[in-house]
Formats: sequence, structure tokens, C-alpha cells
Amino acid sequence: MGSVRVDKYLWCVRLFKTRSLATQSTKTNKVLVNGEVVKPAKEVKVGDTIDVRKNNIWIKIKVTQLLKNRVGAKLVSDYYKDITPQEELDKLEALRIRLVQNRPKGMGRPTKKERRDMEDLVDDWSHWDELEDDE
Repeated sequence: MGSVRVDKYLWCVRLFKTRSLATQSTKTNKVLVNGEVVKPAKEVKVGDTIDVRKNNIWIKIKVTQLLKNRVGAKLVSDYYKDITPQEELDKLEALRIRLVQNRPKGMGRPTKKERRDMEDLVDDWSHWDELEDDE
């Protein structure tokens, strides 16, 4: 296999929950391959760098292997290397702290929507903590 569509690759390595979300992000210029805005059908190869704008930060990954189908979460680290700059990770941590810990006093319990938003944020980025621990 010499190349894979960028939207399919991002879905296969679990950066997006569905392939249609990966395609939509690519169409709205939130995905760059080697620093250039691309369409969903752009082919990526081993060695390419992909920048993805997600949750107000730019995630930067380097393609280390190509894959045909979606893989389990534990196997994802075999297919790309996270090279996200520390400044972006700091932004994410600040956002996480602001959402989870700084709830104004007297606001009561979070609504169901607020709780889901907080859980989604933590869940989306929990695998980044695991990748940092591996390095």
C-alpha cells in the first residue's frame, strides 16, 4: 500500500469518531498535510506530517505506517507519532482545567449537556496523556 486518503487515515487512527467527521473537518480547512490545505481525497504517505485543528488546538502528527482499516485504540501509536508542540498541549490543559475545575460557586450541578461536554473533552484527549507517557 503506497498511500491512503487523508480522511480515511484520520478516522482509522481514531482522531475522529466517524469518517464523515474527518471528511467534514478536511473540507472546512481544519486539516493540513505538509503545511498545505487539502481535500478529503488527498493521499498521504509514510513520512507526511498532518496538522488537525480540534478543540481549538492544532494537533500535529507524523505518519509512520499506513493502514487499511480502523484499528483498536491500543494499536494507534504504531501508525503515527505525535509531534504536537508543547504550547498547543498547554492550551489544551488550560482549557481542560477551565471547563472542569472552575465552575462558579452557586451554579449548582452541571446540566446534562455541560456534563457531556466536559466528559467528551476529557475522553477525546485521554489518549494523548497515554502517548506522552510512552515517550
